[in-house]
Amino acid sequence: MWHETTPEDWVPRDPLPGDVNADVAIVGAGFTGLWAAYYLLRADPTLKVVVVESETAGFGASGRNGGWCSALFPASLDKLANAPSANREGALAMHEAMRDSVDEIGRVVALERIDAHYAKGGTLSLARNAAQWRSANAAVAEARRWDRGENEIRLLGKSETRDSLNATHIRGSTYTPDCAVIHPARLVRGLARTVDESRGGQVFEQTRALAIEERRVRTDRGVVHADVVIRATEGYTRDLPGQRRSLAPVYSLVIATEPLAESIWDEIGLRNRETFTDYRNLIIYGQRTADGRLVFGGRGAPYHFGSAVRPSFDRDPRVFAHLWKTLVEMFPMLGGTAITHAWGGVLGVPRDWCASVGLDRSSGVGWAGGYVGDGVSTTNLAGRTLRDLVLERDTDLTRLPWVNHRSPRWEPEPLRWLGVNAGLRTMELADREERLTRRPSLIARAMSPLVGGH
Repeated sequence: MWHETTPEDWVPRDPLPGDVNADVAIVGAGFTGLWAAYYLLRADPTLKVVVVESETAGFGASGRNGGWCSALFPASLDKLANAPSANREGALAMHEAMRDSVDEIGRVVALERIDAHYAKGGTLSLARNAAQWRSANAAVAEARRWDRGENEIRLLGKSETRDSLNATHIRGSTYTPDCAVIHPARLVRGLARTVDESRGGQVFEQTRALAIEERRVRTDRGVVHADVVIRATEGYTRDLPGQRRSLAPVYSLVIATEPLAESIWDEIGLRNRETFTDYRNLIIYGQRTADGRLVFGGRGAPYHFGSAVRPSFDRDPRVFAHLWKTLVEMFPMLGGTAITHAWGGVLGVPRDWCASVGLDRSSGVGWAGGYVGDGVSTTNLAGRTLRDLVLERDTDLTRLPWVNHRSPRWEPEPLRWLGVNAGLRTMELADREERLTRRPSLIARAMSPLVGGH
């Protein structure tokens, strides 16, 4: 749907013409690679920055996600504070950097005149049963423990929640202003155009990286020699030699309605284009698009043995049916609405659920990724951090706790397949437990340390 509503064709740019030399070579023309290229070229227009992409810019998660630009980071503040060489101040600095990244994307799309449908309406996280209401209260209490005030997250009652979003079974919600909606394909294509045409970079599409090595990238079209090589491949990292167990490619699936009549939107709400979710354990996410559709996605698709990634995995009728059932259960007024698009794609999950960015100065190899689905804004922070690392600047960004963090490798198969899919099924079981007990799930609490929690 995002691709179809982007006002440009997707004809690939020229591939790499053969062996070339560069100052910085970037593998992957998604948000991470393009933000890194953009900020490097803004900082030093004399740099030769080459981006190679196996498909087209925005082919992967950057061009087909749920359109949330949020301050969410996959690892909790407690987990960040307890990381080696980190502390409470470092964790809070990371949180503030994520909040600023939401606004920074807004500043860049205005500066570069990228029509990405950016609108900062915040996020409503609904509580729709007793257990979720307890979780909402706990989330606010946890925020206060970290000195995060009403300006960052506040608890809303039933009436105030319904004024913004009229879903069924509402007990209340939490609201944070730190999220914008975007049209992801318009943003990523606009970034590619800015890097390639306005800022002096070179984006070569239809050029598959075969290996990232010390100060060079071997591709099927030639070799890029560079002082610094940046891996920005996220869910497709498993294709590179030696990286099969670095990130687990996990699928998230999405559906989109036809444009809804204003009378329907008057019933639903989201007048400020707030994003929305709820406090269930198996994640859902939604937004109101600029052209009046409701885009709704969630997890639940299986992890495929051997970290397999195939186009056929983008579609799972069982998950699409479950998303539609969930959407109509939340908003019965959508019962007769047509679903015009359904799609999916992979996101990258590190073993410890903690995204990272870094640069090994000895080999010249840098990286960023492991966003666990929270990548739209995190990639922007990664791009600015990579700029500072490449240019050898000692800044507040290069001192954040995720810099040069090394996640452990995933277990070999079949343990990886068993573990990841057991985790997905456990979250489904946790939601059933909460409906029965009316309390936050003990199962989910036990799983929390494995998925980015305390």
